[in-house]
Amino acid sequence: MTLDELPDLLTIKELSIWARIPVNTLYEWKAKGIGPTPLKMGKHLRYSKERVRAWTLELEAAAA
Repeated sequence: MTLDELPDLLTIKELSIWARIPVNTLYEWKAKGIGPTPLKMGKHLRYSKERVRAWTLELEAAAA
């Protein structure tokens, strides 16, 4: 599944499945300020598809 096929706002579980990163790791990264910055909507976290895209581009650039 490509990022374009996902909804504009992802739940942490959707991001976990897409990126193949455990949910617990995403929570740890959030606490450490690592990875895409989530939006807090009440008590729920959502990840903007555009922020996730920007984050993956940053990872690709750092690996080059």
